[in-house]
Amino acid sequence: MAILELKGISKIYGNLAALQSIDLQVQKGEWLAIMGPSGSGKTTMMNIIGCMDRPTNGSVFLDGWDISKATAKGLTRIRRDKIGLIFQQFHLVQYLSALENVMVAQYYHSIPDEAEAMTALERVGLADRAKHLPRQLSGGEQQRVCIARALINYPELILADEPTGNLDEANEHTVIDIFKQLHHDGSTIIVVTHDPEVAEDAERTVVLEHGHIARITENRMKGVMV
Repeated sequence: MAILELKGISKIYGNLAALQSIDLQVQKGEWLAIMGPSGSGKTTMMNIIGCMDRPTNGSVFLDGWDISKATAKGLTRIRRDKIGLIFQQFHLVQYLSALENVMVAQYYHSIPDEAEAMTALERVGLADRAKHLPRQLSGGEQQRVCIARALINYPELILADEPTGNLDEANEHTVIDIFKQLHHDGSTIIVVTHDPEVAEDAERTVVLEHGHIARITENRMKGVMV
């Protein structure tokens, strides 16, 4: 069953077509990677899927709802309720602890629950760092706080933008192992990445070139917990 469907999606900026007639389905529980060179449309596609922008033409269906026609307020609500966003730059509040950063997402969704936020940190192996400020955490630890924050409201779709782009090899493997566990547990994951090794762990890889889907490759044995 498709949780996400893009039908004839185009995004035009003046004379520039960032995306052109994109058709794509993502199945519930699937792990999809999106790759492509700079300027290929990866960020534009992520912004549209993540309810941070609207397409110029076409429709985007998330869990059966046409989100491309939602108001700005509606897009904010959909993003809050249905999508867990993980950013390359972390976007943590510097004067809040790791635990409080996770609870911020709860505040905008429902009611902050410290015990539930702690459970989310435990899930990414950071229970012992809960009271630390972002500046007291390594890059890998900050990224794991971002993952915990994205998971706290049980999103239907996890959308990650270059989640390993600022990490060393050891922390990259730690983050990918978390994604593997999330996929094993049934989460739907879309990862935008430039790293072929990260993309190889997904079930499918969509390669964009000049705003078009150049090819889609399948690798269904990857991303599976053994």
